[in-house]
Amino acid sequence: MAILSVLDQSPIRAGCTPTDALRETLALAEYCDSAGYHRYWLAEHHSTGGLAGSAPEIMIGQVAARTRNMRVGSGGVMLSHYSSLKVAESFRMLEALYPGRIDLGIGRAPGSDGLTANALAHGPGALGIEHFPAQIRDVQAWISGQMPAGHPFEQVTAMPAGETNPEMWLLGSSDQSAAYAAYFGMAFSFAHFINPQGGPLVMEAYRQNFGPSGGLATPAGSIGIFVICADTEEEALNLRWSRDLWMLRLQTGQTGPVPTVEEARNYPYTDRERMIVEHNRPRTIAGDPDQVRAQILELGEAYKVEEFVIVTISDSFDARLRSYELLAEAFALTPAEAA
Repeated sequence: MAILSVLDQSPIRAGCTPTDALRETLALAEYCDSAGYHRYWLAEHHSTGGLAGSAPEIMIGQVAARTRNMRVGSGGVMLSHYSSLKVAESFRMLEALYPGRIDLGIGRAPGSDGLTANALAHGPGALGIEHFPAQIRDVQAWISGQMPAGHPFEQVTAMPAGETNPEMWLLGSSDQSAAYAAYFGMAFSFAHFINPQGGPLVMEAYRQNFGPSGGLATPAGSIGIFVICADTEEEALNLRWSRDLWMLRLQTGQTGPVPTVEEARNYPYTDRERMIVEHNRPRTIAGDPDQVRAQILELGEAYKVEEFVIVTISDSFDARLRSYELLAEAFALTPAEAA
């Protein structure tokens, strides 16, 4: 049975403000909770003009307070920027407030350009990416309350302690991230929407090399997919133009808002830019509900996973919401009962 979840990057549409984007995130989360989506992850990006989500730990609390059924978490916290203890305590706090509903998704990428990454890590004691494995180890220990004997911080407790722990995931688009997830016994979500090449082999390597941990006895995986679902294929392919141009601009260092479909269709693409657009399009599933469902299930067979984390960005919030509505119908999600 397919399980549908959401990754929300809080996109800023042309003509809208970051505040508008955050309000749309909350509105979308309320709908997805009522429609039967399994989990709702909030992304972390910095100094990016088209994405408002810079602090997932804050948005998680806002989303969890407005929903009743979904798990809510980070997709993900860019751990290399932060203190492992502070991350553990932030998510232990969320878990205490919303027990049994919080996910701590961790990412290895900077979530920004190099200059911004340096600004985030500025100051004494800042750690480089080479310390990432040790940071994972420490976060796991503080989340579980089982810091190993002899560790320099053995006497330090992540508060508030509680009866339940956040569910830990490692997010990535490479074999290195999969190797870390397997080694530390964590669930692994592969970002197919970032890297559509070789993902099934990466996921299989994760399963084959997985070692049980105190938090997870057997491997657990999902894939992140960019989806545009509309009532007709023609409408979906038209909506896709907005993402085409937005991705092109991101790859050339332009971090502005999500452009309108009209702007994207009328943009004077060079031959090289058209090649980039065509290269990027396999990262997106676009079509009517039957087409999208078939393609998602086909990916599920290739990756051998049942959970799909859906990312949808559009120049229209109504179209974005409609995409999630159509997916819920296509996969016959079970709506939550009214309070």
